[in-house]
Amino acid sequence: MELNDQAAITSGSDFWASTAAGDVPAITLTDGPHGVRLRVPDSEDLLAGQPATCFPPAVASGSTWDPDLLRRMGEALAEECRAMGVQVLLGPGINLKRTPLGGRNFEYFSEDPLVAGVLGAAWVRGLQSGGVGASLKHFAVNSQETDRMRVSADVDERSLRELYLRAFQRVVTTAQPWTVMCSYNRVNGVYASQNRWLLTEVLRDEWGFEGLVVSDWGAVVDRVEAVRAGLDLTMPGPDPTGDRALVEAVGDGRLPADALARSADRVRSLVAKTTAVGRTDGYDADRHHALAREIAARGIVLLKNEGDLLPLDPGGTIAVVGELARTPRYQGGGSSQMTPTRLDDALTAIAESAPGRVRFTADPAEAVELAQGSDAAVVFAGTEQETEGSDRESLDLPADQRKLIAAVAAANPRTVVVLANGGVVLTTPWDRDVGALLEGWLLGQAGGSAVADVLFGRVNPSGRLTETIPLRLEDHPSYLDFPGEAGHVRYGEGIHVGYRGFDARRQEVAYPFGFGLSYTTFSYGEATATATETGVDIRLRVTNTGPRDGREVVQAYVSLPSSRVRRAPRELKAFAGVEIRAGETAEVVLHADRSDLAYWDVVLQRWVVEDGTYTIEVGASSRDIRATTAVEVAGDEARHPLSADSTLAEWLADPRGAELLMEVFTRMPTEGGGMAAGMTLDPATLQMAMGFPLSRMAMFPGSPFTADALAGLVVAANK
Repeated sequence: MELNDQAAITSGSDFWASTAAGDVPAITLTDGPHGVRLRVPDSEDLLAGQPATCFPPAVASGSTWDPDLLRRMGEALAEECRAMGVQVLLGPGINLKRTPLGGRNFEYFSEDPLVAGVLGAAWVRGLQSGGVGASLKHFAVNSQETDRMRVSADVDERSLRELYLRAFQRVVTTAQPWTVMCSYNRVNGVYASQNRWLLTEVLRDEWGFEGLVVSDWGAVVDRVEAVRAGLDLTMPGPDPTGDRALVEAVGDGRLPADALARSADRVRSLVAKTTAVGRTDGYDADRHHALAREIAARGIVLLKNEGDLLPLDPGGTIAVVGELARTPRYQGGGSSQMTPTRLDDALTAIAESAPGRVRFTADPAEAVELAQGSDAAVVFAGTEQETEGSDRESLDLPADQRKLIAAVAAANPRTVVVLANGGVVLTTPWDRDVGALLEGWLLGQAGGSAVADVLFGRVNPSGRLTETIPLRLEDHPSYLDFPGEAGHVRYGEGIHVGYRGFDARRQEVAYPFGFGLSYTTFSYGEATATATETGVDIRLRVTNTGPRDGREVVQAYVSLPSSRVRRAPRELKAFAGVEIRAGETAEVVLHADRSDLAYWDVVLQRWVVEDGTYTIEVGASSRDIRATTAVEVAGDEARHPLSADSTLAEWLADPRGAELLMEVFTRMPTEGGGMAAGMTLDPATLQMAMGFPLSRMAMFPGSPFTADALAGLVVAANK
């Protein structure tokens, strides 16, 4: 391909299409991830989309903890893409919910990288099985909307590797998305679009990514530096200035010719792969709506159900309060905003479930009287803050809604609250006064029917929280370091993101990570754990002890009390959703992968599994542990090399280093008050000396650590 054509196909031809050149046709890339938002032709509104199924956003689909459902969702999205002439769907979004104020949290799965990675990989496999390319986004550390185009996410290396990159690593290595989308922000000072360490050294060289890196729309600052770093396709287009800059940079030697050629080849490869499967005539919209309803019902989380208020009796009178029951909020704002094929509302679905028994108001003045005269009241409440481009200012429900909930609950203790929100809201103290609480998130176009399915027990709720609901915003681990200032945001909580931070500080929460109730109950038997070459196998029996068939999400948390590095008190390492009929028992087998037991060693610059006795806690949430066991795991060879700048304590902690130092100290005279005398006769002096690098000890009287002696010790210690 000619140099000019190579440059041309590495940028778009318009807002949603790549560039055709030579024998390479253009392809269409469009927004996801919870639906196909294909722009209406000739519309001046860039966000106006053609009708397509609006599936539940990730805030709800993630709460299913069900990779099979996410795979099926991906398959359905592929069918719609092919019917609409779309070759790449821009999703899934798997950034961590570092702060509950994140305006785009509704598009992300979890505060935990295992949940985000497992569900994201399933979505990718489903989509790509239908011949449509996924675009894993936003790579990387895109955890806020405030100053998102420029802000530098300043993250220490362990936190970056173990949390913010780990979900991406899982999806890349297990599902091979055809594209990865780089984010707008800077990562430790370097724009993601021109961060060679991120796009080439980590993504390709370490993880083995085989696909194409596309920019987020408008994320490229310097086209030449972006290609040099490993970015392949700049969107949107056209970008004639950038095309010329690439040609000139290759011509004058500033950019290696093979760098541009590689990017062009990756575009050609993506085009060939995504055009191998042709366009179809249509898709079954009713079947997809039914799938959206199934996912929505499974994503609803039952947070409270005093006195078994739910499920509702369809024979009783029901007061339905709140405009959100009639006019649902089912998705967030921004580039993923959909035009649904149809839209269910909860009021209609409830009325159809209890014919002639439902009365509705949206008028707060009438709500109390209506509630007093009904067997049960259902209040619909929610937020309108979650959108791309800005972060939330508060976690509170609007004041008028809190006042309404309090008034209705005072009038009728059999009050149910149904929430519609894209990120967690504070539930304290008003949740104490209501009988039942459903976290309904944003449920997509079939959410109204899904809410009725759960309210009346046609679906036994099994959704689980993928993020912690705090008692106060100030309690959150990210609170003091968000949203940053002067172009930087410091990730000061380190590895203690979300529930890890709450647990490390023994902080009380409103509802913990992994929590969710059911209309039945489950008991857990004893757990056993066995170490294998690939990780740890965990087995236990779970019994449905209640009156209804149900689904339990069994969660395994792992810790290493003897770890040489700081760790969270417990970390999710495996989970499984198990369908169990009433009165029956299921044998549950969980597998914690060996790679997930590792920490990132900043000295050795690699993953390390430590030797030791690992504690395995199995339960129904991070705070509801039902069975505990332990297992011995053989670690990796991970000896840190010793140097002249290693401290006395580090030398003595190393077997070979300690042996060599003992030989040195035994040869030193203890008379005359020299170093040897002080260290052997005075424990306080020895303790103080533990923090000294050996090179600094050379300055002390009587020190044996001359430059030549130290050099010899270092060589001998590291043989």
